[in-house]
Amino acid sequence: MHIDHQKNEIVFKIVYYGPGLSGKTTNLEYVHSQLDPGLCGDLISLKTSEGRTLFFDFLHLELGRIQGKKPRFHLYTTAGQARYAASRQVVLQGTDSLVFVVDSQRGRLADNFASLKELQNRLTQNGVAITQLPWLIQYNKRDLPMAEDVAVLERKLNIWEVPYIEAIAVTGRGVFLTLRKAIELIIKK
Repeated sequence: MHIDHQKNEIVFKIVYYGPGLSGKTTNLEYVHSQLDPGLCGDLISLKTSEGRTLFFDFLHLELGRIQGKKPRFHLYTTAGQARYAASRQVVLQGTDSLVFVVDSQRGRLADNFASLKELQNRLTQNGVAITQLPWLIQYNKRDLPMAEDVAVLERKLNIWEVPYIEAIAVTGRGVFLTLRKAIELIIKK
């Protein structure tokens, strides 16, 4: 979180993290497409040799003021593929809340687990314990025929017992519920 005194805003950073092709980008694209263009910035794709990061910000007027300031949220995705690990480290710096996007397909359990373990390690390298950060899990792709049971995903991946949301990012199901929960966790903290 940082305070922009010039704009009288308090700015929070939410990062969508998870394995490649889990739906992080789809989440951000859906949110951006549904927001009032007057309240959000452009969807920016930062392409570097270390991968692609999507970013946009939006002003959340419905929350009212926090300590007399308007809340603004910066939303980021991280490139999920293994070769982009270094860029994920940078994107995680200064995170106020995190959404771990799980690909619910049975064949992706190992990828999800590896990404979650990497997340924990990267946060530790940034001086943050995963238990200190407000975060939740989004079980995405719930509509696919090979989607694992949520009870199995919970048992295997959610060892911290953080909140979770079931989603189908391509249709928008659960996408705003996930974002609202991430914001709620920030405000609660």
